[in-house]
Amino acid sequence: MIMGDTKVLKLVPKTEVAKGVAAPEEKKAQTGSASRMAPRTAPEQDPKPTSKPITEAPPQPVLVPEQRQREQRESLSISPQLSREEMIRIYRTMYLSRRLDDKEIQLKNQNKIFFQISGAGHEAVLVAAGMVLKPAYDWFYPYYRDRALCLQLGMTPLEQLLAAVGAEKDPNSHGRQMPSHWGHKKLNIVSQSSPTGTQLLQAVGCAEAGYRFKLIKELKKRASNFQKDEVVYVSLGDGTTSEGEFWEALNTACNLKLPVLFLLEDNGYAISVPVEVQTAGGDVSRLIENFPNLYLQRCDGTDVLESFNVLSAAVNYCRAGKGPALVHAKVIRPYSHSLSDDERLYRPDEERTADAERDPVKRFGAVLINEGLVDQKGLQQIKDEIDALINKAADQALASPQPAPETVMLHVYSPDVDPTSKEFDTEDRAQLSGNAGTMVDLINRCLHTEMARDPRVIVFGEDVADCSREEFLDKVKGKGGVFKVTANLQRKFGSARVFNSPLAEANIVGRAIGMATRGLKPVVEIQFFDYIWPAMHQIRNELAVLRWRSGGDWKAPVVMRVPVGGYLKGGAVYHSQSGVSIFTQIPGLRVVYPSNALDANGLLRTAIRADDPVMFLEHKHLYRQAYNKSQYPPDDFMIPFGKAKTVREGTDLSIITYGALVQRSLIAAKQAEQQGVSVEIIDLRTLQPYDWNAIVATVSKTNKVIVAHEDSLSFGYGAEIAARISSELFEHLDAPVARVAALDTFVAYAPQLEDTILPQAADVAKAISKLHNY
Repeated sequence: MIMGDTKVLKLVPKTEVAKGVAAPEEKKAQTGSASRMAPRTAPEQDPKPTSKPITEAPPQPVLVPEQRQREQRESLSISPQLSREEMIRIYRTMYLSRRLDDKEIQLKNQNKIFFQISGAGHEAVLVAAGMVLKPAYDWFYPYYRDRALCLQLGMTPLEQLLAAVGAEKDPNSHGRQMPSHWGHKKLNIVSQSSPTGTQLLQAVGCAEAGYRFKLIKELKKRASNFQKDEVVYVSLGDGTTSEGEFWEALNTACNLKLPVLFLLEDNGYAISVPVEVQTAGGDVSRLIENFPNLYLQRCDGTDVLESFNVLSAAVNYCRAGKGPALVHAKVIRPYSHSLSDDERLYRPDEERTADAERDPVKRFGAVLINEGLVDQKGLQQIKDEIDALINKAADQALASPQPAPETVMLHVYSPDVDPTSKEFDTEDRAQLSGNAGTMVDLINRCLHTEMARDPRVIVFGEDVADCSREEFLDKVKGKGGVFKVTANLQRKFGSARVFNSPLAEANIVGRAIGMATRGLKPVVEIQFFDYIWPAMHQIRNELAVLRWRSGGDWKAPVVMRVPVGGYLKGGAVYHSQSGVSIFTQIPGLRVVYPSNALDANGLLRTAIRADDPVMFLEHKHLYRQAYNKSQYPPDDFMIPFGKAKTVREGTDLSIITYGALVQRSLIAAKQAEQQGVSVEIIDLRTLQPYDWNAIVATVSKTNKVIVAHEDSLSFGYGAEIAARISSELFEHLDAPVARVAALDTFVAYAPQLEDTILPQAADVAKAISKLHNY
């Protein structure tokens, strides 16, 4: 039976040792003590770290800066009590989490659900985290073991089981993701994906959004979903610390002193790979001790009382604006990695038995009994109530309908803002004025006007600022990007809105996703298309899919400006790439590719005002060409996506092209005209979406077509256009679809090799002659 409610537990502060200064004593298992609880409210003084061993061997002394040593010797004041009712609730949530895992395993074995991955062994530290954080106030980027956290924050057993069965009413993903991929709009749990570690940079960006909102005076009154002392929680496993994005996230969080709580749930294994294989020394928290502004703690994550104490101090540190905190919690994994794994293949029985002796659910049950808070009968009564609750929720979930098949295309793109609509078409009535400017000039003008129009627009990337050290701004001309596209933006709008990033492309895109989730409008620059690949994980698996995988609950309308292409005379392999087809086949991502200054201005404005992720490709060779200059359009000038432009009328054959091939096609067409051949040229302008109606019209008109682009011939962007024309417009064709493209190799440094590899006007002229004579 459960005892009366008058008893409270007295909580006594423990002696604390400076982190990393001296080797702490080996921690002994404490299953019957409740003397390590921390307060539910933050202490007034700054919390200071304690040192907790997380391995059997005492850690070696590590030298840290003298000031850090002083700060970390100071003890944390601990408030005195926690009620029996709260203790019972802790146990209920821990047991509920474990039994939900067990129920899902049962359902998987019965072929009633399709996947299962458990949070068993992590319950104690996760319930503690949920207690010290605030749902719908703080922000959460969990990973797949965080079932108990989500329950503590307010997610119901039914909601978790709806995810397991793939139900439409599942608030995590509406049946679109595997179970244990947490997300809940009302609780500020941002949709989680499968890649490990991608959430870390997004969490940093989420916290950075609050930081930026405080600095940008025009936004202070619009920060309704920001709290002055909010904390962003992000969790990870020990294996994830091997990902570069873990280090990138720590670097930025510490550099900007962001209120991010990193919870490292170390169960000793990344599937079958043990921690000593993953990490030099087997203890990543010892590798990061000298990160500035980082509050670092270690704890036994199977001990809910100790975990609560440590996490309370860490959250207090973040709320006080001191910087990020990392809690390294040593937990266990009593079940296999997932039901697709069998840990008996690589873990001996004695190791698994040792883990079972530290089972957090059993340990805390013993605490309740030993402290006289409940007897064995009362504990069994709690278990029976929860088992009945789970069985009922499982029946409800299994009866809940799955999403209708016709919903599969919903939320690939924004249902609210259509950048292909007439609302974004002001092209025909635009009045141009002023001296003609280059593509660089008109992109720069668009950025200036859009930043003035909307204070949510922020610009960052490598070298985009005029001068990061603001005290030198009056003494230097300013950088403003390697191509000067962002020149004077920092001077005009300040360093809160225009700033440099680390040399890390995933950092740029990942942070931008987190900021966009909170309502900012990041326009980021990837300095060269050739170096976009470190960000590919963030682009393909996060940015493009966030809206769809959450059933429309979350979005990240980020604009990525990316200089692209060759024809540079010296660009060579790593400054001339043009693999756009890799991105045009990603659902959810808009891809834009202007060929001239005016189009660049109008299309960029549409990209910024749209509600989808956009890759805005800017051909480096076209940046300052005289032939594509334009006078300046008005500040509302927009070109809709999916609207091609006929740049030359013709009757004998058509060329469908974009980017640098537009001008080369024009040169070839003028040459063909001297031989009596009339060539029509269509500039697609946007590649995803593209203007199929314009293609139909031109092919129906001329009956012969060439698809020309700078991408490689095989598997290049033009292959899709050519295939669709052959499939859907075959009856209009008087000849096979021709293609002009780069050779299937890399761009070389030597000019004559580059000229051979990339398509030239002469190659287009040759294709025109051959097709006309067919």
